[in-house]
Amino acid sequence: MLALQRGVTGFSMPFFFVMVAASVVDFVAIGWVFWLAPIGFVAGAGYGIAHYYRFGYAVTADTVDVSSGVFSRRSREIPYRRIQNVDVSQGLLQRVLGVAIVSIETAGGGDTEATLHFVSEEEAERIRSEIRRLTAATAESTVEPDADRPGPADESASASPSESTRRDRPGDGATPTQLFELEAEELLLYALSSFRWGAAIFPLVLVLFLTGSDSGSGLVPAFVFDAARPFGGPATLEGVSIGPVLVLIAVSLVQWSVFTYVSSAIYTVANYYGFRLGRAGDDFVYERGLIQRYSGSIPADKVQSVTIAENPLQRLLGYAGLWVETAGYGPDSGDGSQATVPMARRDRVHRFAEDLTGAEPSGFQSPPPLARRRYFVRYALLAAVVVVAAFGLAQVSALERWYLAAVVFVAVPPAAHLRYANLGYVVGADHLVIRTGFWKRRTTVIPYYRIQTVATRRSVFQRRLELASLTVDTASSRTFVWGTPTIYDIDLETAREIHGTSRERLQSALRDRARSDDLGLSVDFT
Repeated sequence: MLALQRGVTGFSMPFFFVMVAASVVDFVAIGWVFWLAPIGFVAGAGYGIAHYYRFGYAVTADTVDVSSGVFSRRSREIPYRRIQNVDVSQGLLQRVLGVAIVSIETAGGGDTEATLHFVSEEEAERIRSEIRRLTAATAESTVEPDADRPGPADESASASPSESTRRDRPGDGATPTQLFELEAEELLLYALSSFRWGAAIFPLVLVLFLTGSDSGSGLVPAFVFDAARPFGGPATLEGVSIGPVLVLIAVSLVQWSVFTYVSSAIYTVANYYGFRLGRAGDDFVYERGLIQRYSGSIPADKVQSVTIAENPLQRLLGYAGLWVETAGYGPDSGDGSQATVPMARRDRVHRFAEDLTGAEPSGFQSPPPLARRRYFVRYALLAAVVVVAAFGLAQVSALERWYLAAVVFVAVPPAAHLRYANLGYVVGADHLVIRTGFWKRRTTVIPYYRIQTVATRRSVFQRRLELASLTVDTASSRTFVWGTPTIYDIDLETAREIHGTSRERLQSALRDRARSDDLGLSVDFT
């Protein structure tokens, strides 16, 4: 199977490179594909066979050992205490053949630490269950006794609820208890109300394959001109004025947005079809996917923060999503989904978040009104840049009525207000709750014991206004889209108070956790 996969990859690569090279370099001919593709298939299949015989793994008492590499040999010993998630994925052909891919994620990075390709379904499930069992055993063995623990007379009384809870929870070999299932209507709403920028690659690939159209336009395919022509667009780019070019650009952006939206909806349906969340012991377990099937586990004691995410359309419909982050990677990072509830009714999601963390995300405090004035000035400056750019374009082109660009100033007041109104924070007894964003509003609940650093940031403009922003960092790695939770533009004295309070409650929470086996998060949130 691995040899076939690598062979197909080697077979397809010449098609891409020859097509690109033939459009740039004259001496490269399309006919090269017919003798380069078989060579690529043989080379890829040979590499796959060599990789198979050079790969090995073992699940030992203390570590997961993996050895791999054809030209460069690499051996890894992965301690169980560093393992965050174990994911099992299956493509359509892999499900037919009864094989799977096991991915092991660890703390301290966003990349997969080890991948076991094409093991049998039974072996994949055995590896995941064994790693989950040994990881839990390692976590229990590392809990150190504390001097403040109850004495022998009180030990049985204090331990019985915990032991009873563990007995009531399904073991590693039992069927997980289902907590949530994404219904067909919720999946459709999720697909139609979401927009994934990563899906923009599909329209670009489409344009790449259609650039050979006979449009006399170089890199612009003919269908783009055909769509723009009814609106005053040009038939070709040769000797055309600026007006038709702007029409062409506008129509192209509309086409790109529509194709991206459709691609995003298709991806969402394929990725989250059949989503189910359950619990097995102290782990969350999930499965999802239509063509590529994923299943994995999220240890509750590895969760760093919980986030409620919603965009304006989802808020209008009364829906939201619930995400968790572990120390291995953040949500939507490409290494596996961390959605516990991709989409559900908002009140249900808030109830899940409250049951999961013990914190109710309400009663937010807002930044001072001075922050709203700061946003107004910022957006007014951006609007002025747009007007200046339109004026400059009018000086070098036939663009008339450039002053109509000043209409962007109308959007400045509502933009500043919406930016301000969607900011908030709650300094709770056990958690810090931070809310940010309008287009993608995120309400993040962070237990104090998960805080790594708290930093106060002040720009030049904030210093003049006696404002500051407070960033709260956990062990989870962040992506470009999901940044570090930040309380924006609060009074300097308030920022210093929250900074000190977070530090004190972090130490108090760590002492409390050292005296108990409490995970800090509940897996019984139904």
